[in-house]
Amino acid sequence: MKKILILVILIVIISGAYFYSHRKKTNPNELTLFGNIEIRQVDLSFRVEGKIKEMLFEEGDAVKKDDLIAYLDNTKYQADYEKSLADITLNKATNSNAKSKYERNIPLCKDGTTSQVDCDDMANAVAISSASIKGSIAVSKAAKNNLNDSKLYAPDDGIIMTRIQEPGAVVEPSAPVYTMAKSKPVWVRAYIPETNLANVKYGMKTKVLTDTINPQTGKPREYVGQVGYISPVAEFTPKTVQTEDLRTDLVYRIRVYIYDIDEYLRQGMPVTINIDLGNEPPAQTETKNDIKH
Repeated sequence: MKKILILVILIVIISGAYFYSHRKKTNPNELTLFGNIEIRQVDLSFRVEGKIKEMLFEEGDAVKKDDLIAYLDNTKYQADYEKSLADITLNKATNSNAKSKYERNIPLCKDGTTSQVDCDDMANAVAISSASIKGSIAVSKAAKNNLNDSKLYAPDDGIIMTRIQEPGAVVEPSAPVYTMAKSKPVWVRAYIPETNLANVKYGMKTKVLTDTINPQTGKPREYVGQVGYISPVAEFTPKTVQTEDLRTDLVYRIRVYIYDIDEYLRQGMPVTINIDLGNEPPAQTETKNDIKH
């Protein structure tokens, strides 16, 4: 019986020593925060009204900047533009005739052969036709813009989140037809307890860990981030945020921008942020615009 008791005690001691020697080493200066991925979304719409002729992308499709993604039936806008070009030609011809007539009659106006009233009328005709040319050119530019705006292009690289309209639908100006999530910038929205606020600075490097396990490494996917925004105003901890402190504590919202972006980061994804408070940010940190790409 004593031998068994001694054996049990030895097993407990050995197990404890093994656990103590192999326990996970933690950094006492490391601050752990929890947040969610945020990606900018934009509603895409035509500037002009019309009937949609074609929608070229589906939900989930990746688009590049300046890709044609939809277009309207542009028959009316094409006709308006062509008419504006014809008006320019007509007004130029009218102006040319007015100038020729006036120039031929200048000697007659000087010697009084042609009445002053007729001379003034000819001079006014030149001025009016010149103004008509300028007006028709302005109208033509507007018509061309309307024609160009009957096509919708992607403003940046991104993913089509929602396809709101379909071909055949008549849309008003500014009515959304797609919702697109931009590829950049990507950041994490998180909250710092007031007790650690003074320890976190702009430009600090961070590790961002997702809950997703990378099958190639067997570990959570890890990204490099940088603190790019710290709110100057305190707020109550949102219910969706988990912290070690009470939910009623005041916290400060921060943004951690991620550089090594890939297709695995999704809107709203929960992540863990590790900040080594012992590492000071670079003396010359990037500006806010640099962080936002």
